[in-house]
Amino acid sequence: MIIIITGASHTGKTLLAQRMLEKYKYPYLSIDHLKMGLIRSGNTHLTPMDDDLLTEYLWPIVREIIKTAIENSQDLILEGCYIPFDWRRDFEKSYLENIRFICLAMTDNYIDNHFGDIVKYASVIETRLCDDCSLHRLKSENKRIIDGFTKAKEHIVLIHDNYEKTINSLFKNKDNY
Repeated sequence: MIIIITGASHTGKTLLAQRMLEKYKYPYLSIDHLKMGLIRSGNTHLTPMDDDLLTEYLWPIVREIIKTAIENSQDLILEGCYIPFDWRRDFEKSYLENIRFICLAMTDNYIDNHFGDIVKYASVIETRLCDDCSLHRLKSENKRIIDGFTKAKEHIVLIHDNYEKTINSLFKNKDNY
């Protein structure tokens, strides 16, 4: 089984991946780690600020990692924000049957009421060296993610009230995602 976890920045993708690793014992790959390895090694001229270009650059690599894992009957959690809205177009039905997709996003109301906690827990799993988190940026990015994946007819796990309850609901039934 391949579990893709994507969504807006600061929604807890890495935390969810870590919890799934602990519960299901599936290995996980952070797309951010892949990104930084390619950037730091000089294999791309892109920078961490080139989000849209990074999606175009990384997705073909990530897509083929997913296919290879499925072909080898391997489980994998893949986590990161560099998943295109129309990602399904790149997989035949036999691959899609082995992929579970989770997209995390927060409502404006949640961001307004929990901004302090969002900032407080931003580095709970991995240290953010440069974090330009602002209320406006969070709202803008969550809206972009919600609009894009909604247009692509993807299910979005919307964090609107209680973060822990929302995340824990994903463990009750794997068919939720």
